Amino acid sequence: MNKIFQGFKDFIMRGNVVDLAVGVVIGAAFTGVVTGFTTGFIKPLIQLMGGGSGMGAGTFSVNGVPFDYATFINSLITFLITAAVLYFFVVLPLNILAERRRRGEEPPPKAPSEDIVLLTQIRDALVAQSQTRGYGDTPGRHQQEPPR
Repeated sequence: MNKIFQGFKDFIMRGNVVDLAVGVVIGAAFTGVVTGFTTGFIKPLIQLMGGGSGMGAGTFSVNGVPFDYATFINSLITFLITAAVLYFFVVLPLNILAERRRRGEEPPPKAPSEDIVLLTQIRDALVAQSQTRGYGDTPGRHQQEPPR
């Protein structure tokens, strides 16, 4: 029984599971934004094109049963916008990165930040200064200057 819980814990603690959970939450929030946009702007436009305003706009009836085609078109547009954004901002960049890795073309490492460059320059200056004064080759370990 303990092995089952350990296996589950190992599964949950993997980075991919956490990344997936974050992706799902962000995707759900983004879908809400797209739904709000299409409901607030696109659906009214569909209803205007379908016969104006009022309760019957964007619908038609067959034997007294209303069919709300504006809601269907709105949902379709919501799906297409969400799918396009996910493809162009998540899937495509990850596919390009995977292809580069497959070909052995890793992206070049980022240049060090300004503070790292400054600290490196300070270290090099201290090393050069200690060598000209005869303090030894190792920075941070100063020997006493020989008497003159």
